[in-house]
Amino acid sequence: MSLRNLPSVDRVLSGGRFVKLAEKYPHELLVAVIREQLDIERAAITNGKTGHDLEDIIAAVLQKMDAIFTPNLRRVINASGVILHTNLGRAPMSAEAIAAMDEVSHGYSNLEFELESGSRGSRHVHVEGLLCRLTGAEAGMIVNNNASAVLLGLSALAKRKEMIVSRGQAVEIGGGFRIPDVMQQSGAKLIEVGTTNRTYTRDFEQAITAKTAGVMRIHSSNFKLVGFTSEVTLEELAEVAKKHDILLLDDVGSGCFLDTAAYGLAPEPTVQQSVKAGALVFFSGDKLVGGPQAGIIVGEKQYIDRLKRHPLARAVRVDKTRLAGLAATLMHYLKGEALTKIPVWRMISMPLEDIEKRAKKWVEVAGSGANVISGETMVGGGSLPGGTLTTKIVALGGGNKAVQALAKKLRLLPIPIIGRIEKDGLLLDPRTVLPEEDGIITKALRDFYR
Repeated sequence: MSLRNLPSVDRVLSGGRFVKLAEKYPHELLVAVIREQLDIERAAITNGKTGHDLEDIIAAVLQKMDAIFTPNLRRVINASGVILHTNLGRAPMSAEAIAAMDEVSHGYSNLEFELESGSRGSRHVHVEGLLCRLTGAEAGMIVNNNASAVLLGLSALAKRKEMIVSRGQAVEIGGGFRIPDVMQQSGAKLIEVGTTNRTYTRDFEQAITAKTAGVMRIHSSNFKLVGFTSEVTLEELAEVAKKHDILLLDDVGSGCFLDTAAYGLAPEPTVQQSVKAGALVFFSGDKLVGGPQAGIIVGEKQYIDRLKRHPLARAVRVDKTRLAGLAATLMHYLKGEALTKIPVWRMISMPLEDIEKRAKKWVEVAGSGANVISGETMVGGGSLPGGTLTTKIVALGGGNKAVQALAKKLRLLPIPIIGRIEKDGLLLDPRTVLPEEDGIITKALRDFYR
């Protein structure tokens, strides 16, 4: 097609397939999309390429319209073998948490309104009581995420003062964000002590000056230091803080309320232990807690009150839906039902024999192209560095090209299925798939293999 034969906007619009679209979508949007496609065709012809005919142009416009109105953020099935997969949205939430978020989204809510008195209230009250009962803290508050929580804490309590941290804990977290950079933005001065691999109590003691606001522990949530190492325990750090009448801050990262060692994992610092030690504790709501994205702060009331009054608190506050979802999630812990209700803990505590039974059912559907192998599930999401759980995995073979093609087909399903490729095999881990999602997996395998 030449530039002279390029159709006009009106000619494209006159196509029969646009009649229904014109009734459904604004005329201006249709015209804009058609012009975009015609500009692409014009540029191609100018560069010596062969332009498309009218039918192909219409098809391209219709495809663009479909893309515009197809939600980009979609539900996927996580069969990757990483429970808290950051790229896949970290923790899936319980049915009760989702229902709570849905309930407060339907209309208005008492977000900042006291029903009994009829006066203005605080959004903090909806979760604070639950946090205090669960952790033993005097007070608590919720912000957007854990980085925001740390930023707020340092801005309110350590601005233009010094905060002492072990050099081995001045870490970089996901997305290139570094703890020293967060501290710098808060106005606090980072004082690193010790060496990368060995830090002692005396290192903290010797660094304390009149400008010291406190000492801080930062949990190494996404790496593990082994070998010739020495760390100051939180209890030892608490003694230093108490002796010198300074703050003790504890960034525990993923946030954990349960004993991970009971499920074959390395011990993870619990929030309750940190509160007991007298720390002001910072952690995430969407990792091992198993709720929506949030940054949670618990500790002494005098410090939490200062954080609530700080101007930055408004900039990093959360909305009604996340407060509702987090409240429902915390209730699971208080009821003693976290292992049966919260998806993350359902996956962590899932018996190996149950996983193997499900894996064999998947293989039966796929046929000879699949087999069950032993493997490891990662907790992920900056939690329990190096921690894995024994699992049974469905391995789909067929060579690199076939495996790559199958992986892509699974990703492009109406509900995408995400696995991982290792050694020319596509691996699907049932541990990171909730049992109620098995039907989606088996249907996909049946469609591709039968």
